[in-house]
Amino acid sequence: MTMPSTVPALRVRRLNRAPVEPAAEYVLYWMTASRRTRWNFALERAADYARALARPLVVFEALRADYRWASDRLHRFVIEGMADNARRLSRTPAAYFPYVEPRPGHGKGLLAALGRRAAVVVSDDFPSFFLPRMLGAAAEELAVRLEAVDSNGLLPVAAADRIFKRAVDFRRFLQRTLPGHLGSLPRRNPLLRARLPRLDRLPPAIVRRWRPARLDLLLAGGLARLPIDHRVPPVAYAGGAVAAEAQLRRFLDRRLPRYAGERNALRRRATSGLSPYLHFGHLSSHQIFHRLAARENWDPGAAGGGARGARSGWWGMSASAESFLDQLVTWRELGYNMSARDDGCERYESLPPWARATLEAHLADRRPYLYELEDFERAATHDELWNAAQRELLRDGRIHNYLRMLWGKKILHWTATPEDALAVMIELNNKYAVDGRNPNSASGIFWCLGRYDRAWGPERPVFGKVRYMSSKNARRKLDVASYLAAYGT
Repeated sequence: MTMPSTVPALRVRRLNRAPVEPAAEYVLYWMTASRRTRWNFALERAADYARALARPLVVFEALRADYRWASDRLHRFVIEGMADNARRLSRTPAAYFPYVEPRPGHGKGLLAALGRRAAVVVSDDFPSFFLPRMLGAAAEELAVRLEAVDSNGLLPVAAADRIFKRAVDFRRFLQRTLPGHLGSLPRRNPLLRARLPRLDRLPPAIVRRWRPARLDLLLAGGLARLPIDHRVPPVAYAGGAVAAEAQLRRFLDRRLPRYAGERNALRRRATSGLSPYLHFGHLSSHQIFHRLAARENWDPGAAGGGARGARSGWWGMSASAESFLDQLVTWRELGYNMSARDDGCERYESLPPWARATLEAHLADRRPYLYELEDFERAATHDELWNAAQRELLRDGRIHNYLRMLWGKKILHWTATPEDALAVMIELNNKYAVDGRNPNSASGIFWCLGRYDRAWGPERPVFGKVRYMSSKNARRKLDVASYLAAYGT
């Protein structure tokens, strides 16, 4: 069917050849990655279908028990977001079905059961972790049309026709291409004043077999009964759209003016703290950009000056705003660009040939220290600063920007092979980082091994021509006393 929609066609992928069933009971939005009710192209697309078909809208948000690295930390962060969605959707015509799997495999068949009553299923297009495989399996299983909608970044992932190997090349491409997409923002609240039919109740046979989650009970101690890793505790900051929007306000009001000059400072942090919320889809990069542009009194006509790939001067904003946008847009979306086009982008073989060649030429070099995964995980190395960075990851689910790079470089320095180093970084990052399991976090890990970088001299033991970093140099550049006081023991 031809359906009028406000969502750009470049952001929509049809995943199967099944038809839309106009006479079915409802339109189903399967919320998997853009876990929010605002600034969400996928929810907007589903609402457009519901409006065109005059059918109720059901929002189905689920959480598996058996995804790799499932833990109290990750589960709680997601469930806090589900609680926000439940409150916001209760004020709309849409029906909300939150489901948290009580044991591995219990949710099997639930999507298919919901899909049998749906006119069409809309979901999120996220190019990493297990989600692409999950969508592929659903496309084969569902008997109605399944669409995946890209809400990942300012630039539609499909707008680029190749993998970019360097940030400067991607930045140059963005500067040529992005202005044509900045006018196509998602609706701030796609369900505001939406005139949609209401669903009287979810299908009784489905909710009897797969009971909707009691989010309040799960957050009040119910996580302890789930078959997930209870050794990784929740972080001190909350998940969800409400917490994300509060963090955005704090960043813009208090930290942004200092961002360009103090992003790498340890004592007075100027970083945004938004990465976990972006990863779980509790916050949209479009929403961030809109708020930042309004704060800067930005005129879209100010952007330009040629697609030279320069990190500053193109947007026509303040130095701090442009520095932040380079992280939010260039570096973040560079990772999505590769993840969407290379299924093997998290394997060692995906490193640039020059990086593999130089690392392999130094395989026989003597390592000054050799540690196993357990040593790294316990922050039990000889290096006080590295241990502090690992403790920040263990406690807070993140590492300071500059020290995160040092953290990865020293793992390379202290493992028997680069492949071992990569395995350690992926395991620790994905297990403990709230923003792990993401194209952007993979970019950071692989950057430590040479991706998106160039050969450096002088050639060094172990590293070869891969960029070198040391704790000694970090101590010279940064005031580490307060950091060590916080995370040193």
